[in-house]
Amino acid sequence: TSGVFDFNWLRKYFSRKNLPTDVFLARKLISAIDRGGIPLNPAKVNAIARDLGLEVSTRAPVEETIARIRAYLQRM
Repeated sequence: TSGVFDFNWLRKYFSRKNLPTDVFLARKLISAIDRGGIPLNPAKVNAIARDLGLEVSTRAPVEETIARIRAYLQRM
């Protein structure tokens, strides 16, 4: 090696295509719930739903929001 650090791999790793997309995060959430997980932070569930373009009330039960996310993913 020449002693110079190659930042190209770092740029590729953090490029936009390697960051989690809204749909990826939603699928990950639903997958975790299906495996028996319980969402502990309703605000994160709401944020995922909003990132998908769903309108979510802060007073909506988290189960309702999860059902809406499921329906969104099934329509894709």
